[in-house]
Amino acid sequence: MAAAAAAASTSRLLLLRHHHHAAADGSKQQQQLRYSSKPSSLALPRLRLLPAAGALLPDRVTPFSYEENDESDDHPREECGLVGVVGDPDASSLCYLGLQKLQHRGEEGAGIVAVGGDGKLKSVTGLGLVADVFGDPARLASLPGPAAIGHVRYSTAGAAASLRNVQPFLAGYRFGQVAVAHNGNLVNYQALRNKLEARGSIFNTSSDTEVILHLIATSLSRPLLSRICDACERLAGAYSLLFLTADKMFAVRDPHGFRPLVLGRRRNGAVAFASETCALDLIEATYEREVEPGEVVVVDRRDMSVSSACLVPHRPRRSCVFEHIYFALPNSVVFSHAVHERRTAFGRALAEESPAAGADVVIPVPDSGFYAALGFARASGLEFQQGLIRWHYSGRSFIQPTQAIRDLAVKLKLAPVHGVIRGKSVVVVDDSLVRGTTSSKIVRLLRDAGAREVHMRIASPPVVGSCLYGIDTPSEGELISNRMDLEGVRREIGSDSLAFLSLGKLHSIYGAEAEGYCDACFSRNYPVLPTLPEPVVELEE
Repeated sequence: MAAAAAAASTSRLLLLRHHHHAAADGSKQQQQLRYSSKPSSLALPRLRLLPAAGALLPDRVTPFSYEENDESDDHPREECGLVGVVGDPDASSLCYLGLQKLQHRGEEGAGIVAVGGDGKLKSVTGLGLVADVFGDPARLASLPGPAAIGHVRYSTAGAAASLRNVQPFLAGYRFGQVAVAHNGNLVNYQALRNKLEARGSIFNTSSDTEVILHLIATSLSRPLLSRICDACERLAGAYSLLFLTADKMFAVRDPHGFRPLVLGRRRNGAVAFASETCALDLIEATYEREVEPGEVVVVDRRDMSVSSACLVPHRPRRSCVFEHIYFALPNSVVFSHAVHERRTAFGRALAEESPAAGADVVIPVPDSGFYAALGFARASGLEFQQGLIRWHYSGRSFIQPTQAIRDLAVKLKLAPVHGVIRGKSVVVVDDSLVRGTTSSKIVRLLRDAGAREVHMRIASPPVVGSCLYGIDTPSEGELISNRMDLEGVRREIGSDSLAFLSLGKLHSIYGAEAEGYCDACFSRNYPVLPTLPEPVVELEE
């Protein structure tokens, strides 16, 4: 009875947020088990099943749907980036710099939680870019201390931005404070949340990350490392996690290794974690290794000891291949491979499979298509040129009032170099093709600039499935390759020819490692399927 009471009391987890006005952001909360005061024809209470489809879903589970006039960049979007530093007096400032370098992994919101000299954890979070959230120097100055974790995020496109969903989350439970930052997506989130709410847990956000905190609070294991392991054993899907307490930092990666997480060390002995090595480079931390799939790395800031534990029994590795294709910066090492080398290899293989006979010049779609185009040009013996210039400061064009103005805004984002294109047969290499909207605009742009022919080459297979593991991809109905065959896609975008890197060729680049990568967006071979939530009971009087 005492154990049950303790579990019940700890389940009522209190989220401590730096921004008290977050509660007024309009996020909808839905209780899965509730009492109704409506009169009944019977004197005794009766049960009614609520359809599980009506449950509140996290903003990461359902693939997003673009708005009708959304002319934004036609790529899937990574949702999160993580940075953690322990053992440095400027930990929060180093996290701030690291988050700047990971800005491409999330532009909706950012936050940092730091441990002060008094052992108390303090949080600063906000909506917008990292530089906007911490534009006031006083905000960063309010986070002194030797350890900090930081987070950048995206959310579902079209959904209202919510401050309460911005991480890291900071929570208090009966054994102290704990903060968590998460990159990934839990495919059994709703089933776990339903069970926790039925036992009395109260949720303040629509984020799947909050489930992790509740699982830790309700665990009967000791110490915190055991609680974290106990909680993670109940999770399904993708998660790279950073936890921070008064005296320790924990780095956790799911057993399949879907999302990246790396470890480095500064010259002063400080330990750093990040989603990509480019963040370690910026803060002058030497990359040492990946956090292995299924591993928990523990850093005790009191003596800077580093230990490791196995989270769960071994499972097949399924790292996200799209990190190499598009998400990660080319100067990063991800899954133990240099990203720019992988992309160059994709382009080279694409040229071997689908050459463009008679073409004059190869140009990339900036910025992520650069190295694939370079590989294509080298393998083809064709001239490589920067034929499109990307303008990074134009904002989102769908907010413009008319289609004519929106079309002009596209030209602001991508400008052709006429001297490279005019009168030429041009091979355009992009990393991926999702809806086809950007590709069709690029083809028109190049024809208007005088291109004689436009040949599109895509350095990845056709995207036919939505991602379940932490990437915003459109619904399958919006994926052009899911709706049309190759010739249909070519006609839709208006190019003279079109070719994708085949899935078999992609696998051949990785060789024996290929089975260790998740390619569900190309193959619909999902390594972890969602857990359907059970129907929820409503009690009526």
